[in-house]
Order: sequence, then structure tokens, then C-alpha cells
Amino acid sequence: MATYKKRGYKPKKEKVVEEVIEDTFDESQSDVAKTFEGLDEVANKSEQWIEKNSRPLFFGLVGIAVLILGYLAFNKFVGEPNEVNASNELAYPRSFFDQAEKAAGAKADSLYNLGLNGGADGKFGFLDIAKTFSGTKAGNIANYYAGITYLRQKDYQNAISYLSDFTSDDELLGPTALGAIGDAFADINQPEEALEYYEKAANKKDNEFTTPMFLFKAGQTAMKLGKHDKALAFFTTVKEKYSTTQIGRDIDKYLNSAKYAK
Repeated sequence: MATYKKRGYKPKKEKVVEEVIEDTFDESQSDVAKTFEGLDEVANKSEQWIEKNSRPLFFGLVGIAVLILGYLAFNKFVGEPNEVNASNELAYPRSFFDQAEKAAGAKADSLYNLGLNGGADGKFGFLDIAKTFSGTKAGNIANYYAGITYLRQKDYQNAISYLSDFTSDDELLGPTALGAIGDAFADINQPEEALEYYEKAANKKDNEFTTPMFLFKAGQTAMKLGKHDKALAFFTTVKEKYSTTQIGRDIDKYLNSAKYAK
């Protein structure tokens, strides 16, 4: 028998689902509200802290600004003029050093001394520049020239001291200074120290001039110390990487000596 719905009939709504949704919505709203309340509390505490410490913060920022401005002013009005003055002073002793490198005997010694100590007319030498303009580029390079001059004069302790005060990432000067310290130690019969500095010099910069030269010196020094494996490694590197250099072309006999000495 067929059934029909009376006009105006409406099915009852399911209240259980609505209640569940309503309950879930209320819980999420509560979580969000708690989160915002927490953020408000943090913000209020931050504002209170800033208000409480506003004076120290202000003076701290002023102090930082003063330090930055002071540093910039020092560079502008003290550092830069110092660099210029030191560079100008360096030209005088360098001229004597360059002449001494081409001279010999007593004349060379006299020129080296002028380069180190300056002239009687008050002109600075390398020692004066290194001390007076310490911290400048010219003062740093004065340490190098002083060290090399002392090495030429066989004053090895002073050579080591001044060359150790010199720092440079220059392609040639950096390795040369380290290698010169190695030479000084070799000349005062301290081969272990000499080997250490020859290795440093060889590794400082990779080029076809200083690298094979100091690898070769390191190899020779290692041979004298009886460290034949190390010597073989140094000579092999020269053979493999720098065979087109003058040292590389002559390395085979030293390589064979290290092999047979093992």
C-alpha cells in the first residue's frame, strides 16, 4: 500500500551532530583565545620592560653610535694620514735596500745599515718605521725589509724576530717571508724549525716560483734529518706539479736519491 507525506510535514533535524560541531567550535575558539591572551601578556610584559629600561637602552644605543662614529673619525683623521706618512717614509730606506741588493762587500753593508737605521738628516729607516707606524701597511712591510736585511747581515735572531712580525697574503711576499725564516733557522743549525717553515712557505700560496723552491728546500732539509719518506713526497710533488719550472726540470736526481736512501 502506497504511503505519502502529509503536506507541511518536516523531518526532525539531527541535533546531535550540531551539538558536536558546536562543542568542537567552542573548544577551538577557546584555544585561539588563550593563544591571543598569551601573546597579549608577553606584549604587555615587553612594554613594561622597555618602559622600565628605556634610559639604559637609550644610553646604550648612544654609546654604540659614539663608538662607531669614533672609529670612523679615527680612521679618517688619524689612520689614513698615518698610512700616507708611513708610505712616504718607507720610500727612503727602500732606495738603500735596493742599491744594497745590487752591491757587494762593505758598500752593501753600508747601504743595508742606512736602510735599517735611516740617515743622519732625521730620515727614518726600517726600524723606525716598523716601531713608529706599527699597525699600518707600511709599518708591516718595514718588518719584512728589516728581517731580510738582518738575514743578509747574518743577524739571524733579529731576522727571525722581524720576519715573524710580518704578515701578508701577497702571492710572493707571504711565502718568501716564511721561507726566509726557514733559511735563518737552517743557518743557525736548527733544521727541524727550518723544515717547518719551508713547509709553511710551500703551502702559503700555490705558484710556480715560491712553491717548487720551498718544496725543494723542504726536501733537502728532510734528507739531512733522515726523513727520506718526507723528502720523497716533497720531490715527487715538484716532479708532478711543477715539472716545467727550473727546479722541476732538475728534480729527478734528488728524487732518485730520496728513493735509494729509504
